[in-house]
Amino acid sequence: MKKFVLLLLVSGAISVHAQKFACGEARAGWTALTATSVYSAKTPGFDLHTTPVVTGNSCSSDQPFFFSIPLPEGSYRVTVVLGGTQPATTTVWAEARRLMLEEVSTPANGSAKYEFDTNVRVPEIDGDPTHHVHLKPREVGNLDWDNKLTLEFNGDHPSFRSLIIEPIRETTIYLAGDSTVVDQDVEPWAAWGQMLPRFFRPGVVIANHAESGETTHSFVTEQRLAKVMSLIQPGDYLFIQFAHNDQKPHAVPLDEYRKLLLDYIAQARAKGATPVLVTSMNRRTFDAEGKITNSLGLYPQTMREVAAQQHVALIDLNAMSKTLFDAMGVQGTLKAFMHYPANAFPNQTEAINDNTHFNKYGAYELARCIIHGIRQDKLPLRKYLIKRIPDFNPSKPDPRDAFHLPATPIPPKEGDVAKVPQV
Repeated sequence: MKKFVLLLLVSGAISVHAQKFACGEARAGWTALTATSVYSAKTPGFDLHTTPVVTGNSCSSDQPFFFSIPLPEGSYRVTVVLGGTQPATTTVWAEARRLMLEEVSTPANGSAKYEFDTNVRVPEIDGDPTHHVHLKPREVGNLDWDNKLTLEFNGDHPSFRSLIIEPIRETTIYLAGDSTVVDQDVEPWAAWGQMLPRFFRPGVVIANHAESGETTHSFVTEQRLAKVMSLIQPGDYLFIQFAHNDQKPHAVPLDEYRKLLLDYIAQARAKGATPVLVTSMNRRTFDAEGKITNSLGLYPQTMREVAAQQHVALIDLNAMSKTLFDAMGVQGTLKAFMHYPANAFPNQTEAINDNTHFNKYGAYELARCIIHGIRQDKLPLRKYLIKRIPDFNPSKPDPRDAFHLPATPIPPKEGDVAKVPQV
């Protein structure tokens, strides 16, 4: 692992080095956290109007709580010791609901130490305020685009004892895609990109630059690809998944789609990075026999052809999702896609019947398909996969009744839940 020390500007001069926080304890070289440790633009602390109870040497609560630290753009390793005075099950999300640790159980007065890697990004490209990503209104103020790292502690009496946050330079997987890949920041929406970090041990950082409504063309014109290319380095990866919006009338014709994929590949290779093409998952469209039908036209096949011609790794999520959704069946897929009665979530006054977007369960299963694809393609990344998590068979989805991830309480903006997001 390569670690470094930088001096950068974020809300004033901040020296970036390993920063250590301990609940309730005043140790040499550590910052003690108390109930009055509140985040500001220059001060780490508890955030989003949440404050845990600090008892002895633990921070815990019967509600989810957030901790934020002002940091420059870059990647960071988080070392956390979970546990408190009572039994706890803690799930840790980073930034806009990136799944880092899943339901870690600790006994009363026990502890468990974990490490994970995540990243912080800003809209500016190469530090130039006049050259930046063209953010959509939903992205303004989003936790993925600010000058801080935010951690969410959620679950049954979530608790931690200490945090160490330090800068790193590790292999990075950049994700380019649409709303089926993006970090969905509001419950109950979810996408596979935000679930992906959960399956990697330290050594790989997931940098999810996907955004709702994107096509291969708009990802370029909104300066999102330029942003990725300003950051990507030799040894990194660029995962590319587009089709849902490209296939819409007057969006991106197949010939242009092919040319744009070739350009993405060329730019990644010019940077010494490895491009990986990901065919888009199917929508929830069934035929009379209860089998998934192709609603994406020739776009998945075009991507397969480009991958073969360019000798690029291909993760055929389109094929795997057909197997997955066929196995779930017509009724079972209702539990993976966004189908909810009215008033199931805040601001949701009408029923949601969405056959394109996913809840946490559906997104998690698709992320497992991506991991399976990494293993199938024998990508070098597979050495960083968490070994205790078995490989996934799309024809045998995880039982929905056995799946649980706690809901993030970030207050939605008006209309966020009720309105179906752009693909």
